[in-house]
Amino acid sequence: MHRLLAILSAVAVVCHVPASAAASPPFAPGAHKLQRGQPNELMVLATPHLRQLPASFDPATLSLLTDRLAQWQPQAVAIEALSGAQCAFMRSYPQRYADSIKSYCWDPAAAKAATGLDVPEATAQAGRLLAAWPAAPGPAQRRKLASLFLAGGEPASALVQWLRLPGDERRAGDGLDENLVTILTGLLQRSDEHYRIAAVLAARLGHERMYPMDDHTADSPDADPKAAGAAIAKAWDNRYTAARIERAKALESRLDTAAGVLSMYRAYNAPGTAEETFRSDFGAALEEPSPQRFGRGYVAYWETRNLRMASNIRDVMSARPGMRVLVVVGAAHKAYLEAYLDQMHDVRIVATDRLLR
Repeated sequence: MHRLLAILSAVAVVCHVPASAAASPPFAPGAHKLQRGQPNELMVLATPHLRQLPASFDPATLSLLTDRLAQWQPQAVAIEALSGAQCAFMRSYPQRYADSIKSYCWDPAAAKAATGLDVPEATAQAGRLLAAWPAAPGPAQRRKLASLFLAGGEPASALVQWLRLPGDERRAGDGLDENLVTILTGLLQRSDEHYRIAAVLAARLGHERMYPMDDHTADSPDADPKAAGAAIAKAWDNRYTAARIERAKALESRLDTAAGVLSMYRAYNAPGTAEETFRSDFGAALEEPSPQRFGRGYVAYWETRNLRMASNIRDVMSARPGMRVLVVVGAAHKAYLEAYLDQMHDVRIVATDRLLR
């Protein structure tokens, strides 16, 4: 018996598998949470893309939502935007990413002309500046950092610095030329949740930057775009999609007040929304019957993108363990990011329910 146990133990060691593995449940990372100390807290705010709301939408009605988010006191705000570094990488592969660059990347050419810096150089300089950032930076320092963020392809972070300047200091100088001043002024006029919600909130809370966490490196051109589009559109033509469209129309008809806007955000962040979105979109595409399995390719892209977004969010937390991170993201991503990040040992998901009441 002793010899048999010794043999079994030796085999287990060689195979790197415990002798009792057959009787053990699968390893679940999310079941092993931090036991000592303050965990990182994550709140994911599902948002419609503001540019897709009716033209009559007034961004001033976001004020009540912003007040509620400020009450949670997040210490970092992450947004569904590509980093300047990822866009610089994608520009090296235009044969694959040309359409994605056009759709998702901010063009830093004007900032390069003003500063003389390309994306890697500007990103490195911004990092060094922030590493030695004083408790009370002067206007010249903020203008300089804004120019570096623009040259690094990070317009939302540049806007945070711009908003933190006193009104009479929002001018050219210290790396910002008149063209860049016009760009910064225009950013706040755009109907975009990056600027209208996230940057405004970050500046209000005294943050120095934003954290772009989107990822489009899984993008690739379809072999037959027309056939793929037709197959997926057919899958999307279902009763769940029709219900989502009708609900969105009803919510968008009441956006003339801050209370109506908050009501819309309650609906987009409600627990049952994710299941309906899946049945309408990803679940329908997953089962579409085209011989090329276009829908399964689309779902693979979607899952890969969300996994990479989740890893970018997790990386933000590594700099300061125990922090509160708010993610402002398109509504369909919310449940995926929460599910993936809830598996992390040092992340606790905080629901939006109470905040959006």
